[in-house]
Amino acid sequence: PPPLLEPLFPPQPGASPGFAERVRQHKVRLEWVRAEPAGLRGAVRVLNLAYEKVVSVRYTLNGWASCAEAAATYQPPGPADGITDRFAFLLPLGAAAAAAETTLEFAVRYRVAGAEYWDNNEGKNYRLRGRQRVPPAEGPPQDPDSSAWIHFI
Repeated sequence: PPPLLEPLFPPQPGASPGFAERVRQHKVRLEWVRAEPAGLRGAVRVLNLAYEKVVSVRYTLNGWASCAEAAATYQPPGPADGITDRFAFLLPLGAAAAAAETTLEFAVRYRVAGAEYWDNNEGKNYRLRGRQRVPPAEGPPQDPDSSAWIHFI
């Protein structure tokens, strides 16, 4: 089975107490992430400071020797609080993240009204480690016809 990206931080920061206040203070915060076969999917919450805004995620798989940036897209309807917006992103990691020893690091950038704000996990970046999945244990062999509903003669 393909390796699994395991977050080295709580993957649901938006569910922690005081999240809304942290968004108000810092203007941008990661809400959640989930590793999928297509890459790393997640959501970001930003303080609604102006109508026009750009949210993106800068990431690396090689300790910042090189990096890429993925745009996040606005997710309507907005959160019920009326003062924040939610953006979703997908980091298309492909074969580069297939190695079990991979470490993915990323930070979120929010540009609005001529200013730029970052969420880099308090200076540590958000980090995920590649971990080899354990294949499921094989059970005793079964008769291939044992689960058939109808047998044809």
